[in-house]
Amino acid sequence: MDRARAGLTGEPALLQIRRAVRRWLPAHAPSGRVCVALSGGADSLALAAAAVPECAARGGDVTALIVDHRLQEGSGAVAERAAGQARALGCAEARIVEVEVAGRGGMEAAARAARYEALGAACGDRPVLLAHTLDDQAETVLLGLGRGSGAGSIRGMRAWSEPWGRPLLDVRRAVTRSACAESGIAPHDDPHNSDPRFTRVRLRHEVLPLLEDVLGGGAAESLARTAAQLSEDDEVLKRLADALLARSAARGDGAGGGLDARVLASEAAAVRRRALRSWLLGEGATGLTDARLRRIDALVGDWHGQGGVAVGGGGPGVRVVAMRQHDRLTVMREAGAPAGAHPR
Repeated sequence: MDRARAGLTGEPALLQIRRAVRRWLPAHAPSGRVCVALSGGADSLALAAAAVPECAARGGDVTALIVDHRLQEGSGAVAERAAGQARALGCAEARIVEVEVAGRGGMEAAARAARYEALGAACGDRPVLLAHTLDDQAETVLLGLGRGSGAGSIRGMRAWSEPWGRPLLDVRRAVTRSACAESGIAPHDDPHNSDPRFTRVRLRHEVLPLLEDVLGGGAAESLARTAAQLSEDDEVLKRLADALLARSAARGDGAGGGLDARVLASEAAAVRRRALRSWLLGEGATGLTDARLRRIDALVGDWHGQGGVAVGGGGPGVRVVAMRQHDRLTVMREAGAPAGAHPR
């Protein structure tokens, strides 16, 4: 990849990152009081180095939050080193948070869940800046495409999703490494970031480089641009779906709850399915795959008296079913009680 494609334009790399942080702060943290999730890697160190002076210019300061996943021998020493680097960069505080990585979905997913939970608990009322770059965004879009996850995944990560802030989504990963070199900062290279057992690592080192080669460059930027476009589209569809959900639920007042299937049927399937997903999640449903959601949508858009559709979320021994009764969609538990009730 040439230097221009990598974002290395001849301008000081740290200046590029400071400018990105400067653009992000006014809308989301005008006081300049933020936390930075610091791993000790190049991306998060460069972000911290840029955030400290930019936040200080607004009368604020930076708290570095270092999560120790305790998955590797010596992880405590890595965390302590990152905390020392944060203080040297001018962070007002550097806190190490130890987590227990456990749960379903594999180590990668469990570590991510534990990390976000710990950061959310530690940040107080401050936003947490995450050092996701344009390259991370491209990888996220590719993952969503490969898994058929729909627009909600392909739109990628947002620059702001409270309390998470991502000011570097337009910055290439090569720029953060260059910024560390300019500043004399020695980042930690996590061996997990080069371990081919992890899907994202293989995307980074095998799939994206091949795509860049086949397309003659610019693949990462194109994927990130696709995410931005889909994010804008998805926002519009979400507003339409929220309005539809409110209308269809309002018709149900005094009629036993649920949703009015006739109101739902008046809208396009793309809007309707979003409304249904939001409603079902609110009722405690889980496991809403695309295939299952389409079967539930057929109770509205292709109704011919078919039976209900089972969804997850009922707990041990409890079956939860989305069903249509006359012109109403309802979610019922095994005993026939509404989803909000406790099964007897």
